[in-house]
Amino acid sequence: MKFLILLLAVLFVVQVAPAQSDEEMLKRIYDKALEKGESYEMLEFLSKEIGHRLSGSPQAAAAVEWTRQVMIAYGFDTVFLQPVMVPHWVRGEVETGKIVKSKIGTKDVNICALGNSIGTGSGGIRARVVEVKNFEELEALGSRNIADKIVFFNRPMDPTFIDTFSAYGGAVNQRGQGASRAAQLGAIGVVVRSMTLANDDVPHTGAMNYAPDVPKIPAVAISTKDADLLSSLLADDNNLEFFFETHSEMLPEVLSYNVIGEITGNKKPDEYLITGGHLDSWDVGDGSHDDGAGCIQSIEALRILKELGIKLNHSIRAVMFMNEENGLRGGRKYAELALKNNEKHIAAMESDRGGFIPRGFTMTTTDTNYETISSWMSLFEPYQANIFLRGGGGADIRPLGAQNTTLIGLYPDSQRYFDLHHSANDTFDKINKRELELGAAAIASMIYLIDTHGLK
Repeated sequence: MKFLILLLAVLFVVQVAPAQSDEEMLKRIYDKALEKGESYEMLEFLSKEIGHRLSGSPQAAAAVEWTRQVMIAYGFDTVFLQPVMVPHWVRGEVETGKIVKSKIGTKDVNICALGNSIGTGSGGIRARVVEVKNFEELEALGSRNIADKIVFFNRPMDPTFIDTFSAYGGAVNQRGQGASRAAQLGAIGVVVRSMTLANDDVPHTGAMNYAPDVPKIPAVAISTKDADLLSSLLADDNNLEFFFETHSEMLPEVLSYNVIGEITGNKKPDEYLITGGHLDSWDVGDGSHDDGAGCIQSIEALRILKELGIKLNHSIRAVMFMNEENGLRGGRKYAELALKNNEKHIAAMESDRGGFIPRGFTMTTTDTNYETISSWMSLFEPYQANIFLRGGGGADIRPLGAQNTTLIGLYPDSQRYFDLHHSANDTFDKINKRELELGAAAIASMIYLIDTHGLK
């Protein structure tokens, strides 16, 4: 009889034990990330032992295999590679830049080749410089004033924007399109002010693209301090000349991979929630913030959910996209195969704004889903991550938008990001352990809420 009473008591406790609330689950997620997180150690290995990971490089291949092994070791249900052909651009020998034939004589300046640019080859190029702020000024000058010269695009990022990504968006077209726009008017080279709000000697690279049927001319970024110097010297002497030598080139495409780790859902295994970052990085730093942080936070989010024993309804994936920086091949391939395989993606999340303290999320979705997600803002208030904004998501997940997938971006504080972005400053010593962990917890929390409550 005693054993029967004990058994009934145990069954009663099990039956009446209340389910954990959303508040309690988010607290568990954040506690796990902050007390027993593994993101910082993972990112340290990726950044320091593997280093920069430009598409097509040996380091990119090493990062593919390492992240695959990490997710296997964490016991994710499925880990697989998704083949994708990627461009293989190489920088070559260190670049040289000089202001020459000026009132102060010859002055060395800090430059770096823009991604995808051709090189000048040995001997470099030397010519008079024409400074413009935008394409309208360029067109107004016309080929008569541009032919056989080097065009200097010197439009700063607008410091009055509080959202630094808006400032970046307002300036970056001169980097992406400047070479072809100048070449159409006969220019032989392009120098572009670095995309940063910092006033320093560090040049910032980034992708540029050549328009079809337009001559390809070499393009470099110049540090902001040297851009200011060049501009001031030009104001006194428009006969000033500039010299630069680069050895970059585009090699044949290379086979690479997206790396995907999955925890299979219990109720709706054929419906997916994904979180990811891009595994490739530029070759001038080690890519800790752009975007090693986003990749590691995504792996960590799945690890946390698994270790907490949360029974997920949908299948959850961490996706390491390849080739965001100079081609977006990985994101496009993932969306292409999702459509081909009839995979229904409920939501896709991306972390590609650095490993800084998270302030909330951006999202591109329907009004109904935005209302649903916005109803969770109060849950993130204790963690100071309750800014929910319409619009955005991320470059790699954007192609999934055509399949009516809700797109969500982690929204960290952006004030320091462009001090580091695409430059030699983007190294692991700039990572704050606690901020990185908070980002992983925010991602895991959003996945949990979408998985639990669903979207329409």
